[in-house]
Amino acid sequence: MQRTVKYIIFALFVTFFLTSCGDGVSLQRYFVDNQESKNFISQDVPLSMIEIDQSRFNEEQREAYESVNRLNFLAYRANDTNIGSYNTELSKVNSILKHKKYNDLIEFNDKGNKVVVKYIGDNEEAEEVVVFANANNLGFAIVRVLGNNMSPDKMVTLVSALRDSDFQANQIKDIMNFFK
Repeated sequence: MQRTVKYIIFALFVTFFLTSCGDGVSLQRYFVDNQESKNFISQDVPLSMIEIDQSRFNEEQREAYESVNRLNFLAYRANDTNIGSYNTELSKVNSILKHKKYNDLIEFNDKGNKVVVKYIGDNEEAEEVVVFANANNLGFAIVRVLGNNMSPDKMVTLVSALRDSDFQANQIKDIMNFFK
């Protein structure tokens, strides 16, 4: 009897410990839950498949670019008929990105679109960089940047270099067609 009570108490302790460690919904879970959903498009893209002109990159930007392995892309298309759903999904993403594990890196507006870049990690190395872009008339897009030895400081310079870089639009035509 005493042994059974110990097992029950141990099981309750383990259950409590495991459930209290959860951070709620993660961005990765959000991706998995919505990758097949209506109004979403999802792609996992190795960086090697995207040809970007690196000729204007400085050494720091090149190092940052080479530290990236792949991109997980998830986007939601907004239109006149799904504005309520769009606002709900936007609220979910904003809630996830407000978690304390996401550090602010850079925020800017580009042609009326709001772009927020955050990262998970410390000041020396980012485990993951998240780019979140939102345009009320089109929808929103989230890009999880995954790689090795990604420096947050270098990622800032890479983001600014990519904004000005020249790459083939046909590489992302499926994504752009999704928003039409």
